[in-house]
Amino acid sequence: MVDAVLFDLDGVLVDSEPVWEEVRRAYVAAHGGTWQPDTQRRLMGMSTGEWAAYLSGELGVDRSAEQVATEVVAEMTRRYAQRVPLIDDADAVVRRIAARWPLGLASSSPTRLIAAALDATGLADAFGATLSTEETARGKPAPDVWLAVADRLGVDPARCVAVEDSSNGVRSAAAAGMRVVAVPHGSYPLDADAEKLAAVLLPAIDALTPEVVEHAACS
Repeated sequence: MVDAVLFDLDGVLVDSEPVWEEVRRAYVAAHGGTWQPDTQRRLMGMSTGEWAAYLSGELGVDRSAEQVATEVVAEMTRRYAQRVPLIDDADAVVRRIAARWPLGLASSSPTRLIAAALDATGLADAFGATLSTEETARGKPAPDVWLAVADRLGVDPARCVAVEDSSNGVRSAAAAGMRVVAVPHGSYPLDADAEKLAAVLLPAIDALTPEVVEHAACS
């Protein structure tokens, strides 16, 4: 029933969503923009080009989208150089699942941050295919990145289980035809519609086992 398991990165393996929020909030404030109550929720899942355009346009930052992307990613890279916030036991979970199925990584992080995170956590060799939404036409909630990773692995998306934390991520993987295991971040709960799309809802990543994957595939 399962040919591969595909993971998101931010919020699933690396507790980076709070770091992203802190960095982008500070950037918006420093450059004349206005952070909105729904900004963080909207940003989750956007590709680099999409969120940079959103900060530059809708939030009123006094920088071009290209400048926004370059400067924010540079600050995130600096933070990662100090510490990559691996979620407890996420590396062991990845190894546990990799012992059973091929793995892919479908992330909204820029390619350079994906590489930094995987190198720092020692997980680079665990994934048969990794891809950033920088390299797809659309970010999440569009299904593009999941479909592309499944294609790189040579598997049918309908025979994949995706592991996600955000509402847009769950919507994205479900739109790709995958069964979704949702592991929502405590600070960013799932929207009601996204929760309904998940085959399995877990309280933490360390609850992900091969049995859970198989159950999700049959749900």
